[in-house]
Amino acid sequence: MNLSKSVDFLLENASSVIQYRLRKEILNNLSSNEEDNLLDQIYETPHFKLMRSYVKPNGYIGSGMHSWSNWRGKTLHNTPLEDGEAVARLLSYYGIPKTNTFIVGFINAMRNEEILRHEFSYIPPEIPRFENRFVGINSGNCLMALIYTMQSMLGYGDDKEVRQFQDICLKGFQRVLEINSQDEITKQRTSKTKYNYPYIESDEYFPCSYTLSELAYTNAWRTPENIQMIANSLNHINKIMKPENNMHVKIDNKYYAPGFALNRPLRSFKTDVVDSILYRRPITEIAMLGVGRRVDIIRETAENLEEALKHDGILKQNYNLQRNKRYSPLNIEYPSAYTDVRLEPDYKVNKNAIWCDLTFWAVQFLHLCDNTDITY
Repeated sequence: MNLSKSVDFLLENASSVIQYRLRKEILNNLSSNEEDNLLDQIYETPHFKLMRSYVKPNGYIGSGMHSWSNWRGKTLHNTPLEDGEAVARLLSYYGIPKTNTFIVGFINAMRNEEILRHEFSYIPPEIPRFENRFVGINSGNCLMALIYTMQSMLGYGDDKEVRQFQDICLKGFQRVLEINSQDEITKQRTSKTKYNYPYIESDEYFPCSYTLSELAYTNAWRTPENIQMIANSLNHINKIMKPENNMHVKIDNKYYAPGFALNRPLRSFKTDVVDSILYRRPITEIAMLGVGRRVDIIRETAENLEEALKHDGILKQNYNLQRNKRYSPLNIEYPSAYTDVRLEPDYKVNKNAIWCDLTFWAVQFLHLCDNTDITY
């Protein structure tokens, strides 16, 4: 599809982050001087400057990772961006080079056990969380899976320190192909608690949003056989899983909701509905796997986007519809595990900002679908 109208709209209206990622990742027409100038502009954006204020002398950024913002009346995070996962996501989404001083320091901190032990001792519940950081890794439901994934999103996932997690993630997708229903791997709780969901044991393999991200941002695992296996697995999920599925993972006699486990059908993007709290992000990461249009929801999404862009090249959605208000991207401000990706700094000042975010995503998605050899 000819995306020139979309590209022209973005070049005319988008801010520095989208300009940078569009020209570097898709158009490939960025000179060294232009790249430096755009990065300098990104470094002056409000969220990046705020992130900079959370950098610690030991290199760690923020406090904890996917953890408490308040504890017994004490505010632990002055803003959501003070969380380590939010920081990693911001740096990744903004396309900050892996050689950036803040990223290098953050990676070194995440690979230093002494620093991590200190960082995850600021409130009592974090201490056992760190001690048990590998328990549940086969389903991506533990602190170490999160730390590995954030390293991968920052460009360091193919290092020997993280490579083993790629193999675990692949086994999760392979496991899906071995079953015909969720019931084959879950057990039923006998208690009468409110959320008495079926559960998997902590050593069971199963894919979730973190294991998907881990593979999306890495390369060492990529072989034609592995890519085809994942494509088959994702199509199989949509054949065997039920929309009403719920599932927990059992860890040390406690039950946790896995990190957006892929135990429900995945849905393609449609312009008239915002489907869930995470909508565009997971299907983008699926496209990043190099599966092309072999996954049904990716093919359907690409076709829907091509149709939506035909008129003027701008992707829009109606966020005034009642069913769309709950998960509207207009509500996104900070990056987190529970939001889609936002690149424009201010939706209020620039009336086109939300459409720039959506249109860039559409261009990026279609580019990924038709260029399956892209690496990260």
